[in-house]
Amino acid sequence: MFVTGGVLSSVGKGSVAASIGKCLQTRGYSVASIKIDPYLNYDSGLMNPFVHGEVFVSEDGGETDLDLGRYERFLGQVVLEDQNITTGQVYYEVIKREREGKYLGKCVQIIPHVTDEIKRRIRIIAERNNVEVTITEIGGTVGDIEGMPFYEAARQMRLEEGYTNTLFVHVALVPFLEATEEYKTKPLQHSVQELRRIGIQPDIVVARARGAFSEEAREKIALFSNVPKDFVFVARDLPTVYQLPLILEEQGLGNLVCKRLGMNNNNPNWSEWRNIVNSLLNFRDSVNIALVGKYVKLADSYISVIEALSLSGAKLGVKVNISYVEAENLNRENLDAYFKNIHGILVPGGYGSRGAEGKILAIAYARTRNLPLLGICFGFQLATVEFCRNVLNMHEANTTEIDPSTQYPVISLSGEQVNVSRLGDTQRLGALPVYLKSDTLIRRLYGQDVIYERHRHRYEVNKIYLKNIEKAGMVASALSGDGRVEAFEIPSHYYYLTVQYHPEFKSWPGRPDPAFLGFVKAAFDKKEGKVNFEAPTVDYDYPASRLLR
Repeated sequence: MFVTGGVLSSVGKGSVAASIGKCLQTRGYSVASIKIDPYLNYDSGLMNPFVHGEVFVSEDGGETDLDLGRYERFLGQVVLEDQNITTGQVYYEVIKREREGKYLGKCVQIIPHVTDEIKRRIRIIAERNNVEVTITEIGGTVGDIEGMPFYEAARQMRLEEGYTNTLFVHVALVPFLEATEEYKTKPLQHSVQELRRIGIQPDIVVARARGAFSEEAREKIALFSNVPKDFVFVARDLPTVYQLPLILEEQGLGNLVCKRLGMNNNNPNWSEWRNIVNSLLNFRDSVNIALVGKYVKLADSYISVIEALSLSGAKLGVKVNISYVEAENLNRENLDAYFKNIHGILVPGGYGSRGAEGKILAIAYARTRNLPLLGICFGFQLATVEFCRNVLNMHEANTTEIDPSTQYPVISLSGEQVNVSRLGDTQRLGALPVYLKSDTLIRRLYGQDVIYERHRHRYEVNKIYLKNIEKAGMVASALSGDGRVEAFEIPSHYYYLTVQYHPEFKSWPGRPDPAFLGFVKAAFDKKEGKVNFEAPTVDYDYPASRLLR
């Protein structure tokens, strides 16, 4: 199955692809998801989040597109690095083979050599996962020049695999024109025409719209897309994206896909998913969380963090209201204004000096006012800096990422990174074992001695300063197998937990990561005036964790 997009990017292809996968899963079918990104970058690891949103880290250490996180959350299964295919990867492999003489002196061309490599990668994933349906989302917008080899490869796969074994789903925007108060289908029509011009006739059209529109508009889409009206579906704006599979199911998409592919239309079981959706729509109360970062102008930069907060709130029956705080704007005089009515502060990952001092101020505010704090990766590192500066009176303490000549390098480059010159794919990446100390907050949260969490960093706590840090009251409550600090907590604080790893990447519907679940619960408990925090009961035994055992 191939999911394409029209009119503009970020139209919702990933959500539709994941929703179709969910429709098949509820019928007992196995699926695998693939995201194609037509950019020339080898992966998204070196991209600024403003350019392409969050970098999602896979269990095996891939720096991938954020849609892979969506696939994991919707389908409850691990996706791996090679399920994100880019132009850079494809051309790199083709050129490498040419240099090795694998093409036997032939003139290497887009067709067949590049398209053959694309098809090979898609088939490898289907075979490795041994699934019944593979869903491949082609990123970008139909008509983009960089996407043409991928569309051509998809066209060829229909010829090679046969009509009954392939399905094309086209997702395109139907804008609402305020002046005339009507939905305009012409942009969608043109996107379908562009798709047909390159040899692909969509089987199903999903219209992305603000709301439901008239049957007349649906009939027009069907006519000009050359598909039956029953093959036109509407993906409208929803309170939560997790409703989308149910909305498409109600319109008959699951039944149609099974019929079109010649599969038994097994009776779907949506009970568990409906419970998840209901938990995201119905709340007994709310809690206010401040997310302090430097990419807050683009919410997609922190999409997994946002989802982890929302899913944690849903698990607790609490709506999480997120206040996005631009770290660069913070100073000592405006902290009270920014954090008025805030019940918890979260400082996520990031890189570089911009906004770092603002994050340190936010961390200090949470520590000194006994507000629940969750620091992640760079947030963990800056919390260490803050503690050393303000508790240990090491006023010049810093991370060498920001100040290479700092007097107190409490955060420094990891040993294996010292001689690294190439930036791409050289960080400490992927799921690694983390060993939790007994009688600690983090051990109570996770309920086990060893967890497997995903990492993405070059810098770490300088162990030279660890003894003094712990003597001053901040405990290294989790370590890696080789003794690196993976978590700090302050036992005297209501909820102070900072972690080197990224718990947001393993927060799924119905089972958010315990670090997030505990943080949201602590913020709500503090709001309710509870004196002591009690860790919630969790089941951390994720399929993702079992992958490495």
